[in-house]
Amino acid sequence: MKKNDQDTSLFNNNIASNKDIEVDKIKTTNVNILLNRVRLDQKRILKKRIVFSVILACLVSSLAIYFII
Repeated sequence: MKKNDQDTSLFNNNIASNKDIEVDKIKTTNVNILLNRVRLDQKRILKKRIVFSVILACLVSSLAIYFII
C-alpha cells in the first residue's frame, strides 16, 4: 500500500518539475534581440521622417515658385 502512495507522489513531483522547466523556457527572451529590434525600428522611423520632410519641402518650394512665376 505504501509503495503505491509513494509512486504517485513521485510521479506528481516529476510533473510539477517538468511544468516549471517549461515555464522557464517560455519566459526567457534574449534582450539583445529586443534591443536590436528597437534600434531598427528607430532607424526606419527616422528614414520615414526624413523622406516625408524632403517631399514636403519640395512641394512647398514648388508651390512657392509656381505662384511667384
